[in-house]
Amino acid sequence: MSARPMDIPLPRPSSQSGESFHRSRAALSPLRWIDGFFSRSMSAQKIVCLLAVYFVLATNWPLWLQMARIGGAPSLYMRSAVTLGALIACGTTAILAFTAWTRGMRLVWIAVALIAALSQYYMLTYSVVMDTGMAANVMQTDVREVADLLGWRMFFSVAVVLAIPVWWLLQVRIPAMRPLRQVARNLLLLAASLAVAAVLIATTSRDLAPLMRSNPQLRYMLNPVASLYSASVSIVRPWVTRKKRLIPMTAGAALGATHAAGSKPLLFVLVVGETGRADHFALNGYDRDTNPQLAARGVFNWTSVRSCGTSTLASVPCMFSPLGKKDFESRADDYETLLDVVQAAGMNVLWIDNQSGCKGVCDRVPHVYASEGLSAEQKRKLCDADGECRDMAMLENLQQRLDAIPADKRGRGVLLVLHQMGSHGPAYSKRSSASSKLFKPECTTEVLADCSHSELMNAYDNSIVETDRFLAAAIDWLQARSSAYDTGMLYLSDHGESLGEYGQFLHGLPYSVAPDVQKHVPMIAWLSPQLVRRDRVSPGCLKGRSGTAYTHDNLYHSMLGVLDVKSPSYHPDLDIWAGCSGLSVAKAEDQAFLSRGTRPIR
Repeated sequence: MSARPMDIPLPRPSSQSGESFHRSRAALSPLRWIDGFFSRSMSAQKIVCLLAVYFVLATNWPLWLQMARIGGAPSLYMRSAVTLGALIACGTTAILAFTAWTRGMRLVWIAVALIAALSQYYMLTYSVVMDTGMAANVMQTDVREVADLLGWRMFFSVAVVLAIPVWWLLQVRIPAMRPLRQVARNLLLLAASLAVAAVLIATTSRDLAPLMRSNPQLRYMLNPVASLYSASVSIVRPWVTRKKRLIPMTAGAALGATHAAGSKPLLFVLVVGETGRADHFALNGYDRDTNPQLAARGVFNWTSVRSCGTSTLASVPCMFSPLGKKDFESRADDYETLLDVVQAAGMNVLWIDNQSGCKGVCDRVPHVYASEGLSAEQKRKLCDADGECRDMAMLENLQQRLDAIPADKRGRGVLLVLHQMGSHGPAYSKRSSASSKLFKPECTTEVLADCSHSELMNAYDNSIVETDRFLAAAIDWLQARSSAYDTGMLYLSDHGESLGEYGQFLHGLPYSVAPDVQKHVPMIAWLSPQLVRRDRVSPGCLKGRSGTAYTHDNLYHSMLGVLDVKSPSYHPDLDIWAGCSGLSVAKAEDQAFLSRGTRPIR
């Protein structure tokens, strides 16, 4: 009788097979598996790349939360977030490529992870950003202040971020490699990360440029790139930066003969424009009527003027310097400016700012902000809830500011410098009042990629119309004081703007690669008939030179010329008036100009 299947005895496992069974179960333990994974052999270059990815995912929550608060279309938001994440990874990899060596780098990598974790904690807790100013504050913090910042929450938050990379870095095995091969691989890693970053920037600037321009805090939240950069600059700058001397330029400055001979003092307004594109001024042939007010006020206009830089920080100090662009950019020391020379000659100078400051140009002359002294009613009419005022605010209390100068000093002449908000982007719609919005519909968001090209053009052109109204109002203000002063005005923008050409927006590109629209700027002047006669300027000659190529280099010398301020630093070949002054104004054309007052020159 055969045995039933259930009666067949099963073989018992041997002791050796039992040990294999228990080892296999132990191998399935998650911690043991992770521990085994972390202890695998890996090149220093691969470690650096994985660290960069980890930092993107684990130490950039302040950036992602800030972008979520900014909002915008979900598709744009996600695309921008992914792009920024990739740029952070590339930037971190490029920085850590210098540390991708087989020995002695574990503690360096852990230190970078600690910096990233601490930066994230303080950005989340105190809403700070890791710019160079904040880094400098950290460097100067004493022990008592550090103790006030410590706490269990900080230690817990930092520990959560550090746990994985520290565990991994302490166990990972890094195989030895010949020095020359390490150098070659590190250079290849650096070049590859920078190349990828360059491609990302070139292909996504349409979205990223407006986002970063309107939210500048984001650039200091790229962790750990911003933290490492700011810390490095704060540490290295005091050691490598030599304190610049201020080279005096005021020796020999004096008022010219017209000041003594004239029966009235000179009152001149210099308007420093902001983000004005010459090709969007109707006076330069633009097909939209963006300059209806100036066209009716007899202004002089130059159509071929180029800026010194593509940003306010680069252009404004340069245009007021006696050096010119080339020497200014290569200077070893600072030099006194046009305003110092005019003030030393005896004229009174007042800088009125409706921007983010004068970039050091007005440090040694009286200066105020446009919002200072405005009444509640004036602020309600001219300023928004955030305190930003339209340029018209600079004219509101201008007479009171003029009257505050003692009469004997006013008698030597006054130069008023008005620094515009102008067409500063990307929120172009905020730069114009309701009466200046001639072109509709306009782009009303700071996310320029959300707007059509026509809406963007409308918003920008409306800001030019607002500048037209502002300059015309300044001329009217000067005309109203012609009985007491010889008056004049010169307007010159600091730089231009990209409005989608070649996929570029805003401004600030390196000058050598920036498109011409960021460098081609408007320059406009108005001179009262009395000042024309006083300086013996030929209007017909100036009109004939409207197409002459000029640059910001001409401003310093042209202002000394029109103000009749004598200085050894003055070069007549750079004075736009010099070739048209000293001529007889008895010519029929010039006499006709004087007789018709402020009618436009055709």
